[in-house]
Amino acid sequence: MEPSRTSIPRRWSAPIGGSFAMGSNDRRFPADGEGPVRRVTVSEFAIACHAVSNIQFGDFVRATGYTTDAERYGWSFVFEALLPEDTRRAIGSRVADTPWWVPVPHAWWAQPEGPPSTILDRLDHPVVHVSWNDAMAYCQWSGTRLPSEAEWEIAARGGLEQANYPWGNELTPAGEHRCNIWQGRFPDHNSAEDGHFGTAPVHAFKPNGYGLHNMAGNVWEWCQDYFAPDYHRITAATDPRQATPAASRSLRGGSFLCHESYCNRYRVAARSANSQHSASSNIGFRVVKAPSNDL
Repeated sequence: MEPSRTSIPRRWSAPIGGSFAMGSNDRRFPADGEGPVRRVTVSEFAIACHAVSNIQFGDFVRATGYTTDAERYGWSFVFEALLPEDTRRAIGSRVADTPWWVPVPHAWWAQPEGPPSTILDRLDHPVVHVSWNDAMAYCQWSGTRLPSEAEWEIAARGGLEQANYPWGNELTPAGEHRCNIWQGRFPDHNSAEDGHFGTAPVHAFKPNGYGLHNMAGNVWEWCQDYFAPDYHRITAATDPRQATPAASRSLRGGSFLCHESYCNRYRVAARSANSQHSASSNIGFRVVKAPSNDL
């Protein structure tokens, strides 16, 4: 595949680091382990100003011939409302507790809703249907790495202390949408008041104080760490990383499917997890590097 190219500047933040108040004392999702709030110190790093886009991931695939986990497995999870009606009817199986997820044959990053869908009209959108393993392969090729949870959170906060969102405490300040999440009644009706029904371009919406786009909503972003519900009690106060093997890897940021009534995890301190082989239409990633590297 050789798509027509879209201009997406590959930009990095200025060096980020220092001490900040990590986590929250929000008790709505106790199993997520968002707290207690504590002071954490992070060494300087630079983070991409947006998630890895389809065009960037395509460059990687063309250069290496890499095959993603979703391609190897022959299917991936797609949010039901993104599918044509005939595809929904043809695929009867659903996830029991979350019936809006459909296992679609031959859904993968370049055909996100399965055949005959394409990314040619969304080259500047975040790549999806990428597992943690796929993200790590991209990092190895590009000379980057995934952020730790602490690096991701200090970056997402944009210099604000204990704000709920990357821009402050109000979800829609002065009525302005600042992220791509679900509006309406989940999962039956999305009014798309923010302008997007599925994913949005990687540079959509105003950036936070560090110049980073979409640190809330759009797609979940993989982190380095294994997921631990007691993360804040067992990891170090300086450059914390949860390296003890566990069943899942950490995800941050929420996605276009998040809604206050179901998954209010587009808050800066919110956490989630999935197995490192898993992929779906709302999971992507962004990368970090040492601030001295010129990439």
